[in-house]
Amino acid sequence: MSTTPPKKVLVPADDLRTFSAALLEKGGLSPEHAATTADVFVWAALRGVDSHGIARVPAYLELLAKGVANAAADIKVESTTPAAAVVDADRAPGPVALTAAADEAVRRARETGIASVGVRRTVHTGAIGYYVSRIAEQGLVGIGFVAGMPNMGYTGVKGAAVATSPLAIAVPARDHAPLLLDMATATIALGKIRQAKASGTPLPEGAAATEDGTPTTDPEKAVMPLPLGGAKGSGMSLAFELLTSVLVGAPIFASFHSDDPAGRKHRQNALLIAVDPAAFGGTDEFTADVDTTLATLKGLPVADDADGVYYPGERSATVASKRGAQGIPVPPKVWRDLTEQAEKLGVTLPQPVG
Repeated sequence: MSTTPPKKVLVPADDLRTFSAALLEKGGLSPEHAATTADVFVWAALRGVDSHGIARVPAYLELLAKGVANAAADIKVESTTPAAAVVDADRAPGPVALTAAADEAVRRARETGIASVGVRRTVHTGAIGYYVSRIAEQGLVGIGFVAGMPNMGYTGVKGAAVATSPLAIAVPARDHAPLLLDMATATIALGKIRQAKASGTPLPEGAAATEDGTPTTDPEKAVMPLPLGGAKGSGMSLAFELLTSVLVGAPIFASFHSDDPAGRKHRQNALLIAVDPAAFGGTDEFTADVDTTLATLKGLPVADDADGVYYPGERSATVASKRGAQGIPVPPKVWRDLTEQAEKLGVTLPQPVG
């Protein structure tokens, strides 16, 4: 007997944002911080990055309930020079801390041409493309790095050594959607390994490894991703640890691999950079030339096995437009989890549109 797989429900983005914020506020966040965190999740969901979308709400509620994330964080901005600052997050959720850092970077870059803001002691940053996109929305170039807990192999090392630390760059354009590069230093995301395990699908060659670092395509044996491009991804992750954690005086890698039990406590650090094109010749000229560059790329001959030529962020912007109009699809399991949290916390579920 065949069974019809459960369907995803479609929920309007605004309703999902309001609902997620209400849950997070019940979880202990202030109304402002709850709204900020929900906005990051919905942004990811709109763009099709579902692994960092609404599915994260129950996980963040757990982080708050366990005290891993600090609902009443005392966030401080430290600075000794106009073009740089450090946001001490006091274990605030990543969306709260990095949104504050992005806005601080923009404010300072307006005065100095370029500004960098480090983030110390936050937890799970979410989709870092959101923060550099927030900078790009103000007409500036946004660059971001994040370092976290070691969960990925390193070339030549037995077992997990470094983090799947991501990089994101957003460049504003005049008529095109901004270029948005958002990538991890891993060949495959941890979420993809879990999905392969659930479906019994073999993993790609060289994408994942067993606990001792042996490459495997068996999702049942895979416990960690391997670095993108081998030594290249390994080196990038280590460099990002130096540019974030070590730079702000909160090393993760060294303490994780030490004998100190506190070294295994979950935390993340980040660095956001804002570059004002006005300081390099002019914003209008810059965005016009960005448009020309992107148009030139899209005008190049299309390979026989390709359906088109795309620049980073273009397709996810199209997905966002479609989901913004039709609603965000929420998988059955995520909907069940949200329903359970809504009943537990006394929050009204949003009404699906399909």
